[in-house]
Amino acid sequence: MAAPRAPTPIALTIAGSDSSGGAGIQADLKTFTALGVYGASVITAITAQNTQGVQDVLGLPPAIITAQIASIAADLAVGAIKTGMLADRTTVATVADGLANFPGVPLVVDPVMVATSGDVLLAPDAIDAVRARLFPIATVVTPNLREAAKLLDAPVAADEDEMEAQGRRLLALGAKAVLVKGGHGPGPHATDILVLDTGSLRFTRPRIATRNTHGTGCTLAAAIAAELARGASLPSAVAAAKAYVWAAIEAGRTLGVGHGNGPVDHLHAIRRQ
Repeated sequence: MAAPRAPTPIALTIAGSDSSGGAGIQADLKTFTALGVYGASVITAITAQNTQGVQDVLGLPPAIITAQIASIAADLAVGAIKTGMLADRTTVATVADGLANFPGVPLVVDPVMVATSGDVLLAPDAIDAVRARLFPIATVVTPNLREAAKLLDAPVAADEDEMEAQGRRLLALGAKAVLVKGGHGPGPHATDILVLDTGSLRFTRPRIATRNTHGTGCTLAAAIAAELARGASLPSAVAAAKAYVWAAIEAGRTLGVGHGNGPVDHLHAIRRQ
């Protein structure tokens, strides 16, 4: 008689594809693998993209996005979900509808709006849909400083007090928690602030001098989802994800990939083992 199989932690990413491999679906799957979690994916868009920018984007039809989600829901015991690039209002609505197939599963919403290169990845009319459809079902939303400001139609936060205040305003839109990321801020340290109903937590690491930061936002959200899929609490998941991404940036300083903003080193943890 065969021995019973141990449950396998599974994380699902719903996002766009990055042809250069540094962000999007590719970064998410690398992150899941590095953190010991089985990765599944639903592709929402295909990008022609490299370390220097985004040259073209093709959004996939809603029917195939819906079919991908339904296929995963019918077969895999998903432990956490991460959303990334959703491109437009229709895609946001399609994904939000599809997420009803995963009741009670933790959801990490990375409101991808602008690539590291500055290219716009979310249509302006989709911002309202993200706020209205995804925030109320999110376990945590992970905007960077510019994304938080755009979601609130406010100036970019100038310090940690303003970051927390903006996190509070975003929390009021319905998410269970908001992680405002300070990677684009000034100073020798980068601080992310996790805003909860019960208070806030700060996660600080020394800032690393490197231009190889392509895909850091995708990677952090994917790492949080991986930790949640393994059963971690949200604060523990954020702490572990922050440590993983910081080490990936540090290890990625010497990567020679492309001629622009290169990727972080997603596989540093595997090589260290």
